[in-house]
Amino acid sequence: LSGSLMSLYSEGELGSVAVRGCVQFSLHYDPAKKELQVHVLRCRELAEAKKQRSDPYIKTYLLPDKSNRSKRKTTVRKRSLDPIFNETLKYKLEKRDLQGRTLNLSVWHHDSLGRNLFLGEVEIALGAWDWANTRPEWFSLQPRVSGGLPPTGELHIWVKDAQSLIPLQSGTVDAFVQCYVLPDDSKASRQKTRVVKRSLNPLFNHTMVYDGFQAKDLAEACAEFTLWQHEAFSKRQLGGIRLSLGTGSSYGLPVGWMDSTAEERGVWGRLLQQPGQWVEALLPLRT
Repeated sequence: LSGSLMSLYSEGELGSVAVRGCVQFSLHYDPAKKELQVHVLRCRELAEAKKQRSDPYIKTYLLPDKSNRSKRKTTVRKRSLDPIFNETLKYKLEKRDLQGRTLNLSVWHHDSLGRNLFLGEVEIALGAWDWANTRPEWFSLQPRVSGGLPPTGELHIWVKDAQSLIPLQSGTVDAFVQCYVLPDDSKASRQKTRVVKRSLNPLFNHTMVYDGFQAKDLAEACAEFTLWQHEAFSKRQLGGIRLSLGTGSSYGLPVGWMDSTAEERGVWGRLLQQPGQWVEALLPLRT
C-alpha cells in the first residue's frame, strides 16, 4: 500500500476532536498560465486541539491523486481558532483535466512532534464547479466518512530491455526509455531509464513506481512508454507503446492518448485482472 494514504488521512494523528467551524476560499482557473488557483482566505470557529487553542494549517489534494505531487500546504498559524491565511495554492494542469478531479481541502492542527490533528475537510467536485464564480465562499467543515477513501496502491513498471532496434544514422543506438502515467503529464509523472550506449538490444532492467492509485483509476489511465535516441544536445524518438483500455476517453473526456492497440489493451486488461502479480509482455514499437 502507498504511504501517501497516511499523509492524506492521518499524518500521525494524536487523537480526535469533534469537527466544527468553516473555511473560506475561492477557486479560479487561469487559462493563460494553465493553472488552478485555490485562494485560501481564513477559517472561523475551529475546534480546539489543545486548551483554548489550535495551530492550524490547510492542506489540499486534487483527487484521485493522493501522492505527494498532488499535495499543497499553507503555513501554520499559531494559537488561533479564527486564522487568516490569505495564501494561494496552485496546480498546473489543463482545464479539461479538471473534469474528473475533486478538490480535497482539509484543516489540521500542527503538533511540534509531527503528530497532527484533523480539524475538518471540504470536498469540491470540480467537474460541476461554476468557473464564472471566483468570489470567496464559506464552506462548513465536515468530519471524515469512515476513515477516508479506500486504500491506494502502487503501479510497478519493470522496463527490462528493447530488441532489434533500427539505428537512425550510425550502426548503433544510445537508447533510453521515458514513461508517463497519463493523464498526469507533469514532470512529477515522468520517469526515465539510464542511457544504454551503442546497442541495438539495450538492457535497461529499471523499475519505476507510481503511487496513489485505486484500481478504478488505472481503468482511466494510460502508461505511455517512448524509446529515445540520446544525442549530445538533443534526443530523437524511435517509437513507443501505450498501455490502456483504449476507450478513447478518460474520466468521461475524449483524449487522443487512449488509442492502445488490441495487443496493448490485452496487457493492461490482464494487469487490472491480476492485482499483486507481474504481467510480462514483449510489444512492438509504433509511431
